[in-house]
Amino acid sequence: MPKVFLSPSTQEWNKYVNGGNEQQYMNLVADAMEPYLRSSGIVFSRNDPDRNVSGAIADSNAGSYDVHLALHSNAGGGQYAGVSRGIEIYYSPFSEFSRRLAVIIANNMKAIYPLPEKAVTIATTSLGEVTQTRSVSVLCELGFHDNYQDAEWIKANIENMARVLVQSLCDYFGIPFIEASEPRTGRVNAGGSNLNIRRFPAMTAQVIGTIPDGAAVTVYGKTGNWYVVGYNGIVGYASAEFVS
Repeated sequence: MPKVFLSPSTQEWNKYVNGGNEQQYMNLVADAMEPYLRSSGIVFSRNDPDRNVSGAIADSNAGSYDVHLALHSNAGGGQYAGVSRGIEIYYSPFSEFSRRLAVIIANNMKAIYPLPEKAVTIATTSLGEVTQTRSVSVLCELGFHDNYQDAEWIKANIENMARVLVQSLCDYFGIPFIEASEPRTGRVNAGGSNLNIRRFPAMTAQVIGTIPDGAAVTVYGKTGNWYVVGYNGIVGYASAEFVS
């Protein structure tokens, strides 16, 4: 299943005009993403809040991730301080996959941001979390925290942003988006046979693991007649017909 490195801002010194800081609110977005990621079958890790950007890049590169997703909020400089608004999704101009993911996120953000024309993609050759990571990477600036209207919008839309970001990842990976739910315990009832874990919710999809009959599994979500399950460190799709 897809693996994502979540990298919310560690910049606690970037204060919001209406109280709080960038690190605080971007970590709240990441917190809110976790249930959607689990339900949708996306495996994830998070950066260490005590390490800087270089540490996040090193930790991301030390693993095997499909996407590095950096979460930030922005601030205008000079004459634009407190005036600028918008969502900016930065991507690598040298990676079509990075550009495609950025476009998906920006387009989906248009549905929840009050100024949809200001949800845009921007190519970058200078942002390390985009240019120095091995995986497909984008950096999301989710509004301007020195603008009162944007700062208020960010605080009121933590859950909405989390949902849209995970929906965008699902769109990019080509897997179903599944609404967040509490993990449950299921038991395989396959009449004495092993139950296959598949990469996608289809009988023709690649088998990535098996579960013995009678074994307990963690059920993260459901799409159609398939459960998203976890067993022995493998996360994938199993036929709901054989799990109770």
